[in-house]
Amino acid sequence: MLKKTLLFTLIFVLICSVLLENFAYADNFNLKSKSAILMDANTGKVLYEKNSHEELPPASVTKVMTMLLVIEALDSGKIKTTDKVVTSEHAYDMGGTQIYLEVGEEMTVDDLLKSVAMNSANDASVALAEYISGSEEKFVEEMNKRAKELGAKNTNFKNASGLPEDGHYTSVYDMALISRELVKHKNVFKYLTDKIDSVRNGKFSLANTNKLLWNYQGADGIKTGSTSEALYCLSATAKRGDTRFIAVVFGAPDSATRFKEASKLLDYGFANFETKKVVEAGKVYGNIKVLKGQQDYVNAISQNDEYILLKKGESKNIKQIVSLNKYVDAPVKAGSEIGTVKIYDGNNLIKTVSLIADKSVKRTNLINTFEKIYKSWVKNTKSL
Repeated sequence: MLKKTLLFTLIFVLICSVLLENFAYADNFNLKSKSAILMDANTGKVLYEKNSHEELPPASVTKVMTMLLVIEALDSGKIKTTDKVVTSEHAYDMGGTQIYLEVGEEMTVDDLLKSVAMNSANDASVALAEYISGSEEKFVEEMNKRAKELGAKNTNFKNASGLPEDGHYTSVYDMALISRELVKHKNVFKYLTDKIDSVRNGKFSLANTNKLLWNYQGADGIKTGSTSEALYCLSATAKRGDTRFIAVVFGAPDSATRFKEASKLLDYGFANFETKKVVEAGKVYGNIKVLKGQQDYVNAISQNDEYILLKKGESKNIKQIVSLNKYVDAPVKAGSEIGTVKIYDGNNLIKTVSLIADKSVKRTNLINTFEKIYKSWVKNTKSL
């Protein structure tokens, strides 16, 4: 009986200690913002959250999604940075922060995107939306479609700028997902990190609204926003080494608080966690024999960089084991799985990454067989 009592007491103490630790962890942040989240950009793991799924107006942080669709259009070749965009009357009519586009004025995609990222220009956002989709309404449909594809379940955009509108909302969790997708595009950082610039041949100055760029180590994005309804919002990211975190805060009471609380979340991330790259995109992890193929081997590669998130000081026991198919039968399709890399923390499997064929190999035919025989004969003859 005494042993059972001691056992129950021990379990109770352990449960209480965990609860108190979690309570202290949350209480130590003491955030004034309505909602907040800290996410590891490489793995998507959430390290802190407060009201993370609450639907709130995001103000101009909306433009993170706008910029994502613009960058994706650039990367796909649909548009180019040098394209000239003609300002419509609808874009001209935008209120709030703007670069004061005139109806019929032409400006490059590059300058418009710069104006969105740095100056949070509503007119530039709408001009880009219309150029990509034909109308802002159609562009908003694409915004919501893309949000759903990324797993955003508490998001409904009504415009491309973030100006107040009934039914226009998202959550800090959803915005972290969207921000995470945006920072995968390396070419966006030239817009996000630029502190001071100009458009119209230097006649209109731009100053980046993200003050963390000036005073937070590793800060390189993303977007601020504020309205009387949304209060002060921010999606911020910073990178040190391979480790990148995203902090999103909505509904801060003032501008200084949004930057302070985002910094507090980022500080927590960098102080306690680190990202380790365990698989490198494009690296050859081995080659596999192709039976009855026009080529004898294919290389096993990873399609993407793969990371794991660890508490600092816990990376000593990480190891990887590469497993490859002994052979594959032709035809082989590029991208088909031909092996794996398994990541272990000690004896615990924590991640499995697929390795794929780096090229397609057609099945051999009679002509190809004779060519192989002939080349082999020539090679052997030369070696005699």
